[in-house]
Amino acid sequence: MTKYVYAFDEGQKDMKDLLGGKGANLSEMKRLGLPVPDGLTITTEACIDYLKQNETLSSEVIEQLTKQLDAFSNRTGKSFSSDENLLLVSVRSGAKISMPGMMDTILNLGLNDENVKKLADKTGDARFAYDCYRRLLQMFGEVVYGISMSAFDTYFNAFKAQHGYDNDADISAEGLQDICERYKAIYTEEVYKPFPQDPKKQLLEAVEAVFRSWDNDRARVYRDLNEIPHDIGTAVNIQEMVFGNSGPKSGTGVAFTRDPGTGEARLFGEYLLNAQGEDVVAGIRTPQDISTLKDQMPHVHQEFVEVSQQLETHYKDMQDIEFTIENEKLYILQTRNGKRTAKAAVNIAVDLVEEGILTKEEAVTKVDVKSIDTLLHPTFKEEALEVAEVVSKAGLPASPGAATGKIVFSAEEAKLRASAGEKVILMRPETSPEDIEGMIASEAIVTTHGGMTSHAAVVARGMGKCCVTGCSDLDINTIEKTITYQGHTLHENDVVSVDGSKGDIYLGEVETTNAEHSPSFEQLMQWAEEIARLKVRMNAETKPDIKMGYQFNATGIGLVRTEHMFFGAERLIEMRRFILSSDDTTRIQALNQIRSYQTEDFEAIFRLSGERPTIVRLLDPPLHEFLPKSEEEIQNVSQQLGISDIQLKQRIDELHETNPMLGHRGCRLAITYPELYVMQVEAIMTSVLRLKEEGVICQPEIMIPLVSTVEEFNTLKSQITDAIHTLETENNQKLPYLIGTMIETPRACMIADQLAEVCDFFSFGTNDLTQLTYGFSRDDAGKFINDYLNHNILEVDPFQTIDVDGVGAMIRTAVAQAKTVNPSIKIGVCGELGGDPKSIHHFNGLQIDYVSCSPFRVPGAILATAQSEAESRR
Repeated sequence: MTKYVYAFDEGQKDMKDLLGGKGANLSEMKRLGLPVPDGLTITTEACIDYLKQNETLSSEVIEQLTKQLDAFSNRTGKSFSSDENLLLVSVRSGAKISMPGMMDTILNLGLNDENVKKLADKTGDARFAYDCYRRLLQMFGEVVYGISMSAFDTYFNAFKAQHGYDNDADISAEGLQDICERYKAIYTEEVYKPFPQDPKKQLLEAVEAVFRSWDNDRARVYRDLNEIPHDIGTAVNIQEMVFGNSGPKSGTGVAFTRDPGTGEARLFGEYLLNAQGEDVVAGIRTPQDISTLKDQMPHVHQEFVEVSQQLETHYKDMQDIEFTIENEKLYILQTRNGKRTAKAAVNIAVDLVEEGILTKEEAVTKVDVKSIDTLLHPTFKEEALEVAEVVSKAGLPASPGAATGKIVFSAEEAKLRASAGEKVILMRPETSPEDIEGMIASEAIVTTHGGMTSHAAVVARGMGKCCVTGCSDLDINTIEKTITYQGHTLHENDVVSVDGSKGDIYLGEVETTNAEHSPSFEQLMQWAEEIARLKVRMNAETKPDIKMGYQFNATGIGLVRTEHMFFGAERLIEMRRFILSSDDTTRIQALNQIRSYQTEDFEAIFRLSGERPTIVRLLDPPLHEFLPKSEEEIQNVSQQLGISDIQLKQRIDELHETNPMLGHRGCRLAITYPELYVMQVEAIMTSVLRLKEEGVICQPEIMIPLVSTVEEFNTLKSQITDAIHTLETENNQKLPYLIGTMIETPRACMIADQLAEVCDFFSFGTNDLTQLTYGFSRDDAGKFINDYLNHNILEVDPFQTIDVDGVGAMIRTAVAQAKTVNPSIKIGVCGELGGDPKSIHHFNGLQIDYVSCSPFRVPGAILATAQSEAESRR
């Protein structure tokens, strides 16, 4: 029989698939002898079964839960009905992969009208007891019955105002008792049924609610953002309550074993006295820094320091720890690998190697590839900040970065405006998990409440999103859509700039500067290059892009798109002259002029590359892409070329194709117009000759695109080699070069062994190969691809991540065939998938030699290749 419920002492840390990250870590900490309140975990399998069975708990789960609760009561000596030893529990979600704030939690479960009196009598503190009860009524009502939290908050805030209470802790026991009575009435008004008084009924309904929360909107959005599977489910952890709200010697907090913003090796965290966990993460009260705990409760602080060090060493990573102090006794409620900024991730990984905790192979796996992108982008210029008008300097630097945008006050507005192409800054008193889509859409998030571990801060850091919290000098009014600061007022659409590294906000747009690489970043990337098997090239043809790619240690150029060289004004007119010419003389003159431009371009490219390999793809797009489209453009071009509008339109009509991506393009173009490729090759090799005279040795690799037959390739290769041999003879020079093809059609994959016999190299063009395999136009797929993803027809967008079963299988077959007949053939990938970490992992398992991607994706690709290689060695 399947085991659905585990006591904490029955699990361990490698059972995350079954117990979720939280449950597995609670079991592990229990095993290590740490002060963890006892409890049990209902597995992820039970969640999946519940969702499949039309949201019904099976009899097996209920039976096992009942037995485990009895054993739990025996271990703790407590029960839901005991007068002396009352059992109260928390019910928390816990998926395999951490999803902070995305699913639901209920605290103080087990309280009812009778048990709250027992708790008051036992503790001698009626105020504490009724504070716990009102919290349960709120959380249970929202999570289980879907009652809007505002129904409770409106009354609670009005009660405080009516009685002159500034803080929640000021409300008397009698006041809290009145609030509880009103909260129970809200149940009847909102859902037409009373709050359940039976603790076991409360527990079953809470478990079901947590399972249901796996599929709530914010959780699904978060999983989509972080590429977490939707079918793994969440576990539920039922844990004995400890009370941080039981007086001035109690408290609750969240701490990281290192600074999650910088990676600095110091305890980083916050806590609130006389509070429960949701008070910290919700940002309702501003917490104290963890360092002040040393003065208030020295022995608790010292114990926490020791536990933190033990957990970090045991898990070999920075830990995010939730803790509660009950009457000066420390309890650890959770530990997990802490979310951090990219900068912190790099610094922590390098430091842990130097401290002897990690190996280099382990270190490269600790940094999220996608987060590397945030290290490569601009920050605000210091001189620009000196003259910028300050809006706020009271905020906390919750997540670094520099962002500028228009102010919006709601997640809905942020999403709407961002979809229209606007850059927006989401500014709110605090954020909640429901704001996730607006946070994703925004350039930055700003809140007036909350600390460094509030919801806004944790989620923003996980996304690599700029964020400032706790801006206490701002008054953000989301109703009137105004922000008051220093006697001034901002409105929706006003532009502000947010410095997430310092916690500052400025009026208007602030000039930025490029990011600088830290010594830790350089060290990590050096280790990655040492570990990686796959080489990483770049797709680039402009000087700035090429220089940038080589600064990022690209090993060469995997794709020069020559069509990009034709769109300058002077070049474009000559290309049009070639296309539209009615006689050979004009056509040759145009080609000669284009050749001179191309030679200059290639000379600049090869000069930057030197001996590093450079693949030049010969002209690929159909000719009509170079022709004018609007009436105004047609008139201008006809005047430039001295032909009539009628002639020009006639020629445009002649070149029009119903499906140009499957039409007269790539190698097919050169079969019709062989002089095009000959001209380009002459330009390539002429530039190589010129540089050779200067002592610059080049490694050109000439790539023929869109080949589907061996005959196509041989025909064009013969023309290309004839042109090169002519140049070699004329100059009495032997020139280095390779000639290969871009594998973009399914047929080319199927005849890869034949092509490998005549090609020096292959490069898979995954964009075209994907669209031709699926029959999806990559230009039009955006109209329906999201529907496929939302309905789980596709797991991933195949233009963003390799389709392993289809496109991936064809590449695997083609590579194996090619290497069998030509073991020395060089094989690469130059489509968009060459920079995607998941796709790189697939390519690393094949006999592929390199991947190629845009310059800014090179560091991430290098790190991804190293991670894949490190994982393969385990």
